[in-house]
Amino acid sequence: MPLTKRMKAATAVKPQSDSPLPIAEAVAMLRKFPPTKFDQSVEIHMRLGIDPKQADQIVRGSLSLPHGIGKSKRVVVFAKGNLADDAKAAGAEEVGAEELAKKIKDGWTDFDVCIAAPDMMGLVGPLGKVLGPRGLMPSPRAGTVTADVGKTVAEYKAGKVEFRNDPTGIVHGVVGKLSFDDAKLADNIRAFIDHINSLQPSSVRGQYVKSISISATMSPGVMVAA
Repeated sequence: MPLTKRMKAATAVKPQSDSPLPIAEAVAMLRKFPPTKFDQSVEIHMRLGIDPKQADQIVRGSLSLPHGIGKSKRVVVFAKGNLADDAKAAGAEEVGAEELAKKIKDGWTDFDVCIAAPDMMGLVGPLGKVLGPRGLMPSPRAGTVTADVGKTVAEYKAGKVEFRNDPTGIVHGVVGKLSFDDAKLADNIRAFIDHINSLQPSSVRGQYVKSISISATMSPGVMVAA
């Protein structure tokens, strides 16, 4: 496939060497690529030395980045009573129980995060076929099955990030917007890297973090020094 004008321009700017750069230099490099008419997201990709087929080597979780991600997520919550009131007060787009389960079972998935109170999992469990493939199934490990629904909703509305390694052992995450200043992007990237490092499974032998790269929505990747 022939290179587009944008791809040619980006390739001309990108360093010839793939040697990893310090975080600050990698962020500065992203700004040298051709601009777009929209505020691009900045993503991080960490290739890990794990075996994704082993359940005890799955790297999954969530974290609140120091400066958020520049986007408010659409959150739905399975809860009743006071917990439902807390979720609504925290800004959840939709809160419910049986009626919400039916709506999702019928195919509605117009949201980014699904949170459930522990006593709602009997209702949520059967929705796995709809929510699972979309990465929306509530999970204690990801922090989306919780009794503190109000706090969790507020965190996701502020831009809390969920992640899970893909079948090739790479963890992907959004770490901000290109409109963020360099220091905020660097803080977010460092926080993400440090958090993934803290989750190294005890059964992993050898090098845990194989490589790290960052990219904007429409830019090439830039290798980052761990």
